[in-house]
Formats: sequence, C-alpha cells, structure tokens
Amino acid sequence: MKDSLSLLARIPAHPDSRCWFLAWDPSGTLLASCGGDRSIRIWGKEGDDWVCKSVLGEGHQRTIRKVAWSPCGSYLASASFDATTCIWKKSQDEFEVRLSLLILTQGWANRLVRGLHLGREIVWQAMNAHEIGGWGVGGGEGSDWIKCCSGLWDSAACSACRTALIAVWCIAGVVCSGADPSWKCICTLSGFHTRTIYDVAWCRLTGALATACGDDAIRIFEEEPLSNPQQPTFALTAHVPRAHSQDVNCVAWNPKEPGLLASCSDDGEMAFWKYHAWIAGVLL
Repeated sequence: MKDSLSLLARIPAHPDSRCWFLAWDPSGTLLASCGGDRSIRIWGKEGDDWVCKSVLGEGHQRTIRKVAWSPCGSYLASASFDATTCIWKKSQDEFEVRLSLLILTQGWANRLVRGLHLGREIVWQAMNAHEIGGWGVGGGEGSDWIKCCSGLWDSAACSACRTALIAVWCIAGVVCSGADPSWKCICTLSGFHTRTIYDVAWCRLTGALATACGDDAIRIFEEEPLSNPQQPTFALTAHVPRAHSQDVNCVAWNPKEPGLLASCSDDGEMAFWKYHAWIAGVLL
C-alpha cells in the first residue's frame, strides 16, 4: 500500500486562496479548477508539465464553489457564493460567458433562477423532474432550455458526511410505485478517517474509490474480490497522510486514463497522482 499512490506533480493552482473543486472535461485532456480568488482556471498538459491554458475571472463576484462540464465538453458551468451560476462557452482555446443565472429565494415558488442570456432576461421554470424550460420575462415559452441529467452510471452511489464515514448505496431491486428506484445502504466504511470527509469519487475505469478528508489525507478503497455484491467489503489500498498541507476539498479521477487522480486543497494547491491497483497481492 505504501507505493500504490505516487505524486506526479504539485501546482499552485489558486495562490493565496482555497482551491475548492476540480472537474475533468469528457476527453480527459482539460481540467477545470475553481477557488476563493473568484476565478476558474483551465489546465492542460504540455509535454510532461501541466500548464494553465485559460483564466476565467469575470463571471463571479465571490468564491466559486463548483464547476461542471457539459457531456459534449463545449460548455462549462460554474456556481458561486454570490448566488449566481455562469455558463461558459468554449471556442477554440477561449471561453466566454454565454449565460448568467441568479438564484431567487422569495416569491418564485415554481421558478428556479433568472438571468441574462445574450442581453435578454429569462426566467427558468421547472417543467418536470428532468428538464428546465426557459421563459422570457413578460412573454411566452422561449427556445432556450437546460436539460438536467438524472441517469445513473452505475448501480452504486457513495455519500460523504461530517461523521468521518463513507456509506455505499445500491438500487434495492424492489418494485416502486413511482419512476424513481429504491435505494438501500449496503456498506459503511468507518474508522479510516479522523476528520470530516469532504469528497468521494469513483473511478469509472477501475472501480477504485477515492476520498478527500479534512485530516489533509487522500485514501483509496477497492471492493474485495470475493465480497458479496449485496454486502460488499472494501479494503484500504492507498493512504497518503499529508497529501496536502491543509484540508483536501476534492478528488477527481481522469475519465480516460486509468489511475490518474487530481486533488485540491485549502492550501490553494492542486496535485496529480498515479494510482496503481493491487491484484492478488501484486502492484500493477
């Protein structure tokens, strides 16, 4: 377990502020980071080095808490403590704000957000559980819309909480009256973390589970080969006690390269790691 998670690079992603979140684009070639400096940075590899390709600093007025790529990789969404969400359009190597959404908290029971789209004010209304329809203020239904993805990529989900444990859930396999499946907790991982767990991430390529913790550590778990699918057991296969000098806020697996993990922290740094899985006692 000692050498199963090795450091590849460490970068001052958001100097003098916290780095809150990381998101790989669908191709696995670009990584977006966001932080307390109110900026989004787009990272890419040049040779053996990770370099900053773009800095998006004009969309928000406060800390940017999270970023997410569209499935096509042409759009990037960002959410901030200033109660706005921005949609960025990628064109060549440049990004521009195409839509800014302001969260409304009073007087809009069925309407989620309002904002400016190319100079036109729009109110976004929930149409059903899967879509948000765009309505122009004072007019009828517009042609603009946002689609929310609700599909499950796997039969297991994971949750992190402030009690320093991980709960693994799966679809219960019971008949439901509605369209949503029933879920049950099938495994709890406790005793491994000493402080709050801030993030968990499954690797879709290897099945490994990474955690980001307030004890400055990164841990990797894997399901044991002979465990019962309905009552699985997980083994701790990697542990880096001082992965960062402060709280680890996020861990993100590369969607195309097995074992490539990125992490970020309150120390403003971003780190890249290579995870080598253990199979039958052999480090691969």
